[in-house]
Amino acid sequence: MSVGYNLRMRQTVQNTGDQLVNALHGLGVNFIMGGREGGISPFLQPGHLIAALARSEEARLRLSLIPLFLEHPEFAKRVRAAAKKLDPPARLTLQCYYSAAVWLAVKYRVRAALPDLFSRDLNLTLVDDPDVNLRALAKRQNELSGSRVNWLATYQHAWQVWRKGLEARGG
Repeated sequence: MSVGYNLRMRQTVQNTGDQLVNALHGLGVNFIMGGREGGISPFLQPGHLIAALARSEEARLRLSLIPLFLEHPEFAKRVRAAAKKLDPPARLTLQCYYSAAVWLAVKYRVRAALPDLFSRDLNLTLVDDPDVNLRALAKRQNELSGSRVNWLATYQHAWQVWRKGLEARGG
């Protein structure tokens, strides 16, 4: 009996991951391979999608927040409300990845600027140099998360993969 339950639970988790990937693909964010061709996603509201990505157990799905905000800066107006509904680790992920998108957009002159929403919450002192801000953010994410990840390289990776996807589709 528990084997069947465990199998269904694994499939549910996989389906949720597939649904998130499908939602991203439906929005033109082809950052992640996978999903199901023609799959329908229940994540129609941007705030629900943002929260689901921030809560995801999969690092690749959490990281897709950066290209989501770069591709859809209009979602910025949903970020604060989504953050308020998250537990502290997911909220930190959202705050840091959104902030990374803000400074990557400035650094690479992305078409639409994202407003800075979280520098005060993260206790960051910003300067005019986006590289300095990204380094400060990466350091702060290490401090607050307790994990020793190279966050700066993680942010850059998200940018590079998103940019390659844009170039592949002629953007």
